[in-house]
Amino acid sequence: MRPIGALAVLFLVHAVAASAAERFAPLDPDKMTPEQKKVADDIVSGPRKSLSGPFNAWLRSPQLADRLQRVGEYLRFHSSVPARLNEFAILITARQWTAQYEWYAHYPLAIKAGLDPRIATELGAGKRPENMADDEAIVYDLCLALHRGQTISDKIFDAAVAKLGEQGVVDLIAVNGYYDLVAMTLNAANVQVPPGVRPPLAPATPDTPDADPGRGLQSK
Repeated sequence: MRPIGALAVLFLVHAVAASAAERFAPLDPDKMTPEQKKVADDIVSGPRKSLSGPFNAWLRSPQLADRLQRVGEYLRFHSSVPARLNEFAILITARQWTAQYEWYAHYPLAIKAGLDPRIATELGAGKRPENMADDEAIVYDLCLALHRGQTISDKIFDAAVAKLGEQGVVDLIAVNGYYDLVAMTLNAANVQVPPGVRPPLAPATPDTPDADPGRGLQSK
């Protein structure tokens, strides 16, 4: 199937599945500008095979969409951070933003990559997961420190470099930032999980252990 044919099929699927509450209507391939169509074809013909998630919104600014999708392709498919930890970091970001679609899309990828479902369940409930592996605890602490404290301590930084290397730490910081933007886009655009699927995340509340931005973060 040629890319534009695949794009037309994906448009039909997206148009059927899209909720009326979503703020950006699916873009009809026949009505896209040449620049939008080129970026959309690049995304569909790449490893994602889909315009789901933030891309329908981002295509309103096609040059931005092109640059972001290239960054996202590296961070999702080619990061130096092992997939289990990379997807864990994405779920942490989804939980921080209560980004329902982001969690829905990446939960199965995290489990497939080897993350214990129990850890994901506890994270989704707003808890610090118990019995994490050492590398998971390091990733959790670094991500939570960035999201909640906007910085990281020397202890967390040194532990992360020792486990992941300097490139790994930079890639981990970047995946948090990129999926922050994804979550912002999904929430602002009101992107919904598919019809008939229950939103996986409850709203964060002050009663959950990680809802207090002043709570101390320590590596275990």
